[in-house]
Amino acid sequence: MNLAVEHIGLAARNTVALKEWYVRILGAREVFNDGKSPPAFLLEIADRLMIEIYPADTSSDATGNNKLAGWRHLAIEVDSLESARAELARRGVIFDEPIKPAGGGGRVLFFKDSEGNLLHLVERSEGSMLACQRHEGAVRPSGAAGVRSATSAEAATTHSGKRTKSACP
Repeated sequence: MNLAVEHIGLAARNTVALKEWYVRILGAREVFNDGKSPPAFLLEIADRLMIEIYPADTSSDATGNNKLAGWRHLAIEVDSLESARAELARRGVIFDEPIKPAGGGGRVLFFKDSEGNLLHLVERSEGSMLACQRHEGAVRPSGAAGVRSATSAEAATTHSGKRTKSACP
C-alpha cells in the first residue's frame, strides 16, 4: 500500500476570512471552491500541502490549546526561523511565545491563524535526527526495522539531489 497525506481538514467559523488569511499570510493558492454558501475551499501551500477549509458546526475557545486532545497544530518547515518570523510579522502575524527546542532536533516558533488555530515554524538543524532521516541517502542507525545504512556516497546526496557533505552521523 502506498500512503501519502493529501490534505488536512480545518473547520472554520468564517471560511472566506480564514481562506484569505492563509492566502495573504502563507501565500496559499486556492485550488478548489465548492461555490456553496458558506463555501468550502482547498488551498495549496508551498506546492505540497493542501488544507481543506470548510464550515464549522461549533467552535471552542480551547482551539489554541496545544494540549487539547486531537490534531493540534500545523508545522511549517523553514530554512531560518528568524527570517520567516520577520517576514510573517511584516504580514501581520503576532508571535506570543519564544523560540523553543523542537522534538527530534532543531527549533520551533508557534503562532495562530485568524481563528486561533495553532501553527508553528520548524527549523531542523543540520545533523538533527529528523533532518537526517528525512533526507534521501542520509545515514540512519543500523538495525532499525526496515532502514538500511547508506554508503558514504549516498550520505553525501541530499533529498534535492545536490551533493553535499553530510552532517549526519
